[in-house]
Amino acid sequence: MTIPESVKDLATRKEALYKFLNIESLTREIADEERKTEAADFWNDPKEAQAVMKKLKAKKSWTTAYAEVSASCDDLQVMGEFFDAGDASEEEMLAQIEATTKLVEGLEFKNMLRGESDRFDAVLSINAGAGGVEAQDWAEMLMRMYIRYAERSGYKVAISNSLDGDGAGIKSCTMQIEGDFAFGYLKSETGVHRLVRVSPFNAQGKRMTSFASVSVTPLVDDTIEVVVDMSRLSWDTFRSGGAGGQNVNKVESGVRLRYQYKDPYTGEEEEILIENTETRDQPKNRAKALLLLRSRLYDIAMKKRQEEKDKIEGQKKRIEWGSQIRSYVLHPYKMVNDLRTGYKTADTQGVLDGDLGEFMRRYLMQEGAGGAVEPMEDIE
Repeated sequence: MTIPESVKDLATRKEALYKFLNIESLTREIADEERKTEAADFWNDPKEAQAVMKKLKAKKSWTTAYAEVSASCDDLQVMGEFFDAGDASEEEMLAQIEATTKLVEGLEFKNMLRGESDRFDAVLSINAGAGGVEAQDWAEMLMRMYIRYAERSGYKVAISNSLDGDGAGIKSCTMQIEGDFAFGYLKSETGVHRLVRVSPFNAQGKRMTSFASVSVTPLVDDTIEVVVDMSRLSWDTFRSGGAGGQNVNKVESGVRLRYQYKDPYTGEEEEILIENTETRDQPKNRAKALLLLRSRLYDIAMKKRQEEKDKIEGQKKRIEWGSQIRSYVLHPYKMVNDLRTGYKTADTQGVLDGDLGEFMRRYLMQEGAGGAVEPMEDIE
Protein backbone atom coordinates (compact mmCIF):
# COMPACT_ATOMS: atom_id res chain seq x y z
CA MET A 1 0.00 0.00 0.00
CA THR A 2 1.39 3.40 -0.99
CA ILE A 3 1.68 6.31 1.45
CA PRO A 4 -1.39 8.15 0.04
CA GLU A 5 -3.40 4.91 0.14
CA SER A 6 -2.36 4.29 3.76
CA VAL A 7 -3.39 7.80 4.80
CA LYS A 8 -6.77 7.43 3.08
CA ASP A 9 -7.32 3.95 4.56
CA LEU A 10 -6.66 5.16 8.11
CA ALA A 11 -8.99 8.14 7.67
CA THR A 12 -11.74 5.80 6.44
CA ARG A 13 -11.23 3.45 9.40
CA LYS A 14 -11.36 6.41 11.79
CA GLU A 15 -14.73 7.50 10.40
CA ALA A 16 -16.03 3.93 10.59
CA LEU A 17 -15.04 3.75 14.27
CA TYR A 18 -16.80 7.07 14.95
CA LYS A 19 -20.05 5.69 13.59
CA PHE A 20 -19.72 2.16 14.96
CA LEU A 21 -18.84 3.30 18.49
CA ASN A 22 -21.56 5.97 18.35
CA ILE A 23 -19.13 8.58 19.71
CA GLU A 24 -21.62 11.44 19.32
CA SER A 25 -24.20 9.70 21.51
CA LEU A 26 -21.57 8.58 24.03
CA THR A 27 -20.30 12.15 24.39
CA ARG A 28 -23.82 13.39 25.19
CA GLU A 29 -24.37 10.60 27.72
CA ILE A 30 -21.07 11.40 29.44
CA ALA A 31 -21.96 15.08 29.69
CA ASP A 32 -25.38 14.24 31.18
CA GLU A 33 -23.92 11.82 33.73
CA GLU A 34 -21.16 14.23 34.73
CA ARG A 35 -23.80 16.85 35.52
CA LYS A 36 -25.52 14.31 37.78
CA THR A 37 -22.28 13.67 39.68
CA GLU A 38 -22.09 17.38 40.49
CA ALA A 39 -25.41 17.28 42.40
CA ALA A 40 -25.15 17.95 46.13
CA ASP A 41 -26.92 14.70 47.05
CA PHE A 42 -25.03 12.49 44.57
CA TRP A 43 -23.02 10.67 47.26
CA ASN A 44 -25.96 10.19 49.64
CA ASP A 45 -26.20 6.64 48.29
CA PRO A 46 -22.51 5.59 48.01
CA LYS A 47 -23.32 2.24 46.42
CA GLU A 48 -25.37 3.77 43.62
CA ALA A 49 -22.86 6.61 43.20
CA GLN A 50 -19.98 4.16 42.76
CA ALA A 51 -21.96 2.22 40.15
CA VAL A 52 -22.59 5.45 38.20
CA MET A 53 -18.92 6.44 38.41
CA LYS A 54 -17.85 3.01 37.16
CA LYS A 55 -20.18 3.24 34.15
CA LEU A 56 -18.97 6.77 33.48
CA LYS A 57 -15.35 5.62 33.52
CA ALA A 58 -16.16 2.81 31.07
CA LYS A 59 -17.82 5.21 28.63
CA LYS A 60 -14.95 7.68 28.88
CA SER A 61 -12.47 4.93 28.02
CA TRP A 62 -14.07 4.69 24.57
CA THR A 63 -14.22 8.43 23.86
CA THR A 64 -10.67 8.94 25.15
CA ALA A 65 -9.34 6.16 22.93
CA TYR A 66 -11.20 7.57 19.93
CA ALA A 67 -9.86 11.08 20.64
CA GLU A 68 -6.31 9.67 20.49
CA VAL A 69 -7.07 7.99 17.16
CA SER A 70 -8.63 11.16 15.77
CA ALA A 71 -5.72 13.37 16.86
CA SER A 72 -3.17 10.97 15.36
CA CYS A 73 -5.10 10.85 12.06
CA ASP A 74 -5.20 14.66 11.99
CA ASP A 75 -1.45 14.79 12.59
CA LEU A 76 -1.00 12.32 9.76
CA GLN A 77 -3.03 14.49 7.40
CA VAL A 78 -0.94 17.56 8.27
CA MET A 79 2.32 15.64 7.85
CA GLY A 80 1.02 14.39 4.50
CA GLU A 81 0.69 17.99 3.34
CA PHE A 82 4.26 18.69 4.47
CA PHE A 83 5.39 15.51 2.70
CA ASP A 84 3.72 16.56 -0.55
CA ALA A 85 5.43 19.95 -0.27
CA GLY A 86 8.81 18.31 0.33
CA ASP A 87 9.04 19.50 3.95
CA ALA A 88 8.76 16.04 5.55
CA SER A 89 10.78 12.93 4.80
CA GLU A 90 9.46 9.53 3.80
CA GLU A 91 10.86 8.11 7.05
CA GLU A 92 8.83 10.64 9.07
CA MET A 93 5.68 9.80 7.14
CA LEU A 94 6.15 6.06 7.59
CA ALA A 95 6.77 6.52 11.32
CA GLN A 96 3.55 8.54 11.69
CA ILE A 97 1.60 5.98 9.64
CA GLU A 98 2.91 3.20 11.88
CA ALA A 99 1.97 5.09 15.07
CA THR A 100 -1.52 5.91 13.77
CA THR A 101 -2.09 2.35 12.55
CA LYS A 102 -1.20 1.04 15.99
CA LEU A 103 -3.81 3.29 17.62
CA VAL A 104 -6.50 2.44 15.06
CA GLU A 105 -5.87 -1.30 15.33
CA GLY A 106 -5.86 -1.03 19.13
CA LEU A 107 -9.32 0.57 19.16
CA GLU A 108 -10.63 -1.86 16.55
CA PHE A 109 -9.37 -4.68 18.76
CA LYS A 110 -10.91 -3.16 21.88
CA ASN A 111 -14.17 -3.01 19.96
CA MET A 112 -14.17 -6.81 20.12
CA LEU A 113 -14.75 -6.44 23.88
CA ARG A 114 -18.32 -5.22 23.81
CA GLY A 115 -19.96 -8.19 25.52
CA GLU A 116 -22.10 -7.64 28.59
CA SER A 117 -19.47 -9.05 30.93
CA ASP A 118 -16.26 -8.08 29.10
CA ARG A 119 -15.80 -4.94 31.21
CA PHE A 120 -15.80 -6.90 34.49
CA ASP A 121 -12.88 -7.99 36.62
CA ALA A 122 -11.94 -11.66 36.29
CA VAL A 123 -11.77 -14.69 38.56
CA LEU A 124 -9.12 -17.09 37.25
CA SER A 125 -8.79 -20.64 38.60
CA ILE A 126 -6.00 -23.12 37.86
CA ASN A 127 -6.10 -26.85 38.60
CA ALA A 128 -3.20 -29.26 38.12
CA GLY A 129 -3.97 -32.32 36.02
CA ALA A 130 -2.90 -35.88 36.71
CA GLY A 131 0.83 -36.36 37.01
CA GLY A 132 1.75 -35.50 40.57
CA VAL A 133 4.59 -33.06 41.21
CA GLU A 134 5.27 -32.41 37.52
CA ALA A 135 1.68 -31.26 36.87
CA GLN A 136 1.61 -29.28 40.12
CA ASP A 137 4.80 -27.46 39.13
CA TRP A 138 3.21 -26.64 35.77
CA ALA A 139 0.14 -25.24 37.55
CA GLU A 140 2.41 -22.96 39.58
CA MET A 141 4.20 -21.85 36.40
CA LEU A 142 0.82 -20.89 34.94
CA MET A 143 -0.06 -18.98 38.11
CA ARG A 144 3.17 -17.02 37.79
CA MET A 145 2.48 -16.41 34.08
CA TYR A 146 -0.92 -14.86 34.77
CA ILE A 147 0.42 -12.77 37.66
CA ARG A 148 3.12 -11.42 35.33
CA TYR A 149 0.49 -10.77 32.63
CA ALA A 150 -1.58 -8.80 35.13
CA GLU A 151 1.47 -6.76 36.17
CA ARG A 152 2.28 -5.98 32.52
CA SER A 153 -1.34 -4.86 32.00
CA GLY A 154 -1.49 -2.68 35.10
CA TYR A 155 -4.03 -4.97 36.74
CA LYS A 156 -4.34 -5.72 40.44
CA VAL A 157 -4.06 -9.36 41.54
CA ALA A 158 -5.29 -11.01 44.75
CA ILE A 159 -4.94 -14.73 45.51
CA SER A 160 -8.28 -15.87 46.94
CA ASN A 161 -7.21 -19.44 47.63
CA SER A 162 -4.21 -21.65 46.93
CA LEU A 163 -3.54 -25.31 47.75
CA ASP A 164 0.13 -26.29 47.86
CA GLY A 165 1.32 -29.35 45.97
CA ASP A 166 3.02 -32.43 47.37
CA GLY A 167 6.62 -31.27 47.55
CA ALA A 168 6.48 -28.61 44.83
CA GLY A 169 4.05 -26.47 42.89
CA ILE A 170 0.34 -26.08 43.59
CA LYS A 171 -2.65 -28.35 43.22
CA SER A 172 -5.00 -25.44 42.62
CA CYS A 173 -5.42 -21.72 43.05
CA THR A 174 -8.02 -19.02 42.51
CA MET A 175 -7.04 -15.42 41.86
CA GLN A 176 -8.99 -12.24 41.34
CA ILE A 177 -7.65 -9.94 38.61
CA GLU A 178 -8.99 -6.38 38.67
CA GLY A 179 -8.70 -3.88 35.83
CA ASP A 180 -10.44 -2.51 32.75
CA PHE A 181 -11.74 -5.37 30.56
CA ALA A 182 -9.83 -7.96 32.59
CA PHE A 183 -12.43 -10.64 31.87
CA GLY A 184 -12.76 -9.57 28.24
CA TYR A 185 -9.10 -10.35 27.62
CA LEU A 186 -8.61 -13.30 29.97
CA LYS A 187 -11.71 -15.23 28.88
CA SER A 188 -9.61 -16.51 25.97
CA GLU A 189 -7.49 -18.49 28.47
CA THR A 190 -10.20 -20.93 29.57
CA GLY A 191 -9.27 -24.51 28.71
CA VAL A 192 -6.48 -27.05 29.11
CA HIS A 193 -2.85 -25.96 28.79
CA ARG A 194 -0.21 -28.59 27.94
CA LEU A 195 3.49 -28.48 28.82
CA VAL A 196 6.17 -30.64 27.17
CA ARG A 197 9.66 -30.50 28.70
CA VAL A 198 12.51 -32.46 30.26
CA SER A 199 11.22 -32.76 33.80
CA PRO A 200 13.49 -31.45 36.59
CA PHE A 201 11.75 -33.98 38.84
CA ASN A 202 12.72 -36.99 36.71
CA ALA A 203 16.10 -38.51 37.59
CA GLN A 204 16.43 -40.09 34.12
CA GLY A 205 15.98 -36.72 32.40
CA LYS A 206 13.01 -37.95 30.38
CA ARG A 207 10.72 -35.69 28.39
CA MET A 208 7.33 -35.47 30.06
CA THR A 209 3.93 -34.02 29.23
CA SER A 210 1.84 -32.24 31.86
CA PHE A 211 -1.60 -30.71 31.84
CA ALA A 212 -3.34 -28.01 33.85
CA SER A 213 -6.79 -26.54 33.38
CA VAL A 214 -7.67 -22.85 33.53
CA SER A 215 -11.15 -21.44 34.10
CA VAL A 216 -11.98 -17.73 33.85
CA THR A 217 -15.28 -16.21 34.98
CA PRO A 218 -16.41 -12.58 35.27
CA LEU A 219 -16.44 -11.02 38.73
CA VAL A 220 -19.86 -9.39 38.90
CA ASP A 221 -20.42 -6.00 40.45
CA ASP A 222 -23.44 -4.49 42.17
CA THR A 223 -25.00 -3.44 38.88
CA ILE A 224 -25.79 -7.09 38.07
CA GLU A 225 -28.73 -8.82 39.71
CA VAL A 226 -27.90 -12.40 40.73
CA VAL A 227 -30.34 -14.34 42.91
CA VAL A 228 -28.76 -16.50 45.63
CA ASP A 229 -31.14 -18.88 47.41
CA MET A 230 -29.81 -18.65 50.97
CA SER A 231 -31.66 -21.84 51.94
CA ARG A 232 -29.32 -23.77 49.63
CA LEU A 233 -26.18 -22.31 51.16
CA SER A 234 -24.03 -23.66 54.00
CA TRP A 235 -20.68 -22.70 55.52
CA ASP A 236 -17.63 -24.47 56.96
CA THR A 237 -14.63 -22.79 58.52
CA PHE A 238 -11.06 -24.02 58.70
CA ARG A 239 -7.62 -22.90 59.70
CA SER A 240 -5.69 -21.14 56.97
CA GLY A 241 -2.33 -22.59 56.01
CA GLY A 242 0.78 -20.63 55.13
CA ALA A 243 3.88 -19.13 56.67
CA GLY A 244 4.01 -16.40 59.30
CA GLY A 245 1.43 -14.68 61.45
CA GLN A 246 0.34 -15.57 64.94
CA ASN A 247 -3.11 -16.76 63.95
CA VAL A 248 -2.06 -18.97 61.03
CA ASN A 249 -3.18 -22.55 61.80
CA LYS A 250 -4.71 -21.27 65.09
CA VAL A 251 -7.77 -19.23 64.09
CA GLU A 252 -10.42 -20.58 61.70
CA SER A 253 -10.35 -17.61 59.32
CA GLY A 254 -10.65 -19.70 56.14
CA VAL A 255 -14.19 -20.25 54.85
CA ARG A 256 -15.71 -22.94 52.67
CA LEU A 257 -19.02 -22.15 50.99
CA ARG A 258 -21.26 -24.94 49.71
CA TYR A 259 -24.16 -24.06 47.44
CA GLN A 260 -26.68 -26.61 46.15
CA TYR A 261 -27.30 -25.23 42.67
CA LYS A 262 -30.38 -26.35 40.75
CA ASP A 263 -30.34 -25.86 37.00
CA PRO A 264 -33.56 -23.97 36.14
CA TYR A 265 -33.56 -25.53 32.65
CA THR A 266 -32.95 -29.21 33.40
CA GLY A 267 -33.71 -29.46 37.12
CA GLU A 268 -30.34 -31.15 37.69
CA GLU A 269 -28.54 -30.31 40.91
CA GLU A 270 -24.84 -29.89 41.63
CA GLU A 271 -22.81 -28.59 44.53
CA ILE A 272 -20.77 -25.45 44.00
CA LEU A 273 -17.81 -25.35 46.37
CA ILE A 274 -15.87 -22.13 47.01
CA GLU A 275 -13.01 -21.69 49.46
CA ASN A 276 -11.48 -18.35 50.42
CA THR A 277 -8.42 -17.68 52.57
CA GLU A 278 -7.52 -14.28 51.12
CA THR A 279 -7.42 -12.47 54.48
CA ARG A 280 -7.18 -13.40 58.16
CA ASP A 281 -10.57 -11.83 58.76
CA GLN A 282 -13.34 -14.44 58.54
CA PRO A 283 -16.18 -11.94 57.83
CA LYS A 284 -14.20 -10.48 54.92
CA ASN A 285 -13.52 -13.96 53.57
CA ARG A 286 -17.23 -14.78 53.82
CA ALA A 287 -18.12 -11.62 51.90
CA LYS A 288 -15.59 -12.43 49.17
CA ALA A 289 -16.81 -16.05 48.94
CA LEU A 290 -20.37 -14.79 48.41
CA LEU A 291 -19.12 -12.45 45.69
CA LEU A 292 -17.35 -15.36 44.01
CA LEU A 293 -20.55 -17.42 44.23
CA ARG A 294 -22.54 -14.63 42.58
CA SER A 295 -19.90 -14.49 39.85
CA ARG A 296 -20.10 -18.25 39.31
CA LEU A 297 -23.91 -18.18 39.07
CA TYR A 298 -23.74 -15.26 36.66
CA ASP A 299 -21.22 -17.13 34.50
CA ILE A 300 -23.47 -20.22 34.42
CA ALA A 301 -26.40 -18.08 33.30
CA MET A 302 -24.32 -16.37 30.58
CA LYS A 303 -23.05 -19.71 29.25
CA LYS A 304 -26.63 -21.03 29.06
CA ARG A 305 -27.61 -17.92 27.13
CA GLN A 306 -24.65 -18.37 24.76
CA GLU A 307 -25.52 -22.03 24.22
CA GLU A 308 -29.03 -21.07 23.16
CA LYS A 309 -27.64 -18.39 20.86
CA ASP A 310 -25.21 -20.86 19.29
CA LYS A 311 -28.03 -23.32 18.68
CA ILE A 312 -29.97 -20.64 16.84
CA GLU A 313 -26.94 -19.57 14.81
CA GLY A 314 -25.91 -23.16 14.16
CA GLN A 315 -22.41 -22.61 15.53
CA LYS A 316 -20.38 -25.30 17.28
CA LYS A 317 -17.46 -23.60 18.99
CA ARG A 318 -15.14 -25.96 20.76
CA ILE A 319 -14.02 -23.58 23.47
CA GLU A 320 -15.76 -25.25 26.39
CA TRP A 321 -14.06 -26.08 29.68
CA GLY A 322 -11.90 -29.15 29.23
CA SER A 323 -10.75 -28.45 25.66
CA GLN A 324 -7.02 -28.26 25.06
CA ILE A 325 -6.26 -24.80 23.78
CA ARG A 326 -2.48 -24.32 23.90
CA SER A 327 0.76 -26.31 23.95
CA TYR A 328 3.99 -25.06 25.50
CA VAL A 329 6.90 -27.13 24.15
CA LEU A 330 10.28 -26.54 25.84
CA HIS A 331 12.03 -29.66 24.48
CA PRO A 332 13.42 -30.74 22.03
CA TYR A 333 12.71 -27.30 20.51
CA LYS A 334 10.92 -24.23 21.88
CA MET A 335 7.44 -23.34 20.68
CA VAL A 336 4.12 -22.15 22.08
CA ASN A 337 1.22 -23.06 19.81
CA ASP A 338 -2.38 -21.89 20.15
CA LEU A 339 -4.50 -24.73 18.77
CA ARG A 340 -7.51 -22.52 18.04
CA THR A 341 -5.98 -19.71 15.99
CA GLY A 342 -2.81 -21.44 14.79
CA TYR A 343 -0.63 -18.64 16.15
CA LYS A 344 2.85 -19.85 17.18
CA THR A 345 5.89 -18.23 18.76
CA ALA A 346 9.35 -19.50 19.67
CA ASP A 347 9.61 -16.95 22.50
CA THR A 348 8.56 -19.41 25.18
CA GLN A 349 10.23 -17.46 27.98
CA GLY A 350 8.42 -14.28 26.98
CA VAL A 351 5.09 -16.11 27.06
CA LEU A 352 5.81 -17.66 30.46
CA ASP A 353 6.73 -14.16 31.64
CA GLY A 354 3.22 -13.00 30.78
CA ASP A 355 3.48 -11.84 27.17
CA LEU A 356 0.04 -13.12 26.15
CA GLY A 357 -1.26 -10.13 24.21
CA GLU A 358 -0.91 -11.58 20.71
CA PHE A 359 -2.59 -14.86 21.69
CA MET A 360 -5.54 -12.90 23.10
CA ARG A 361 -5.68 -10.51 20.15
CA ARG A 362 -5.76 -13.34 17.58
CA TYR A 363 -8.43 -15.24 19.49
CA LEU A 364 -10.68 -12.21 20.03
CA MET A 365 -10.33 -11.02 16.44
CA GLN A 366 -11.26 -14.51 15.27
CA GLU A 367 -14.27 -14.54 17.58
CA GLY A 368 -15.27 -11.05 16.47
CA ALA A 369 -15.13 -12.16 12.85
CA GLY A 370 -17.62 -14.91 13.70
CA GLY A 371 -15.28 -17.72 12.76
CA ALA A 372 -15.79 -21.10 14.38
CA VAL A 373 -13.05 -21.95 16.82
CA GLU A 374 -11.80 -25.38 15.82
CA PRO A 375 -8.68 -27.01 17.27
CA MET A 376 -5.75 -27.31 14.88
CA GLU A 377 -3.22 -30.09 14.58
CA ASP A 378 -1.02 -30.20 17.65
CA ILE A 379 2.77 -30.10 17.71
CA GLU A 380 4.93 -32.65 19.45
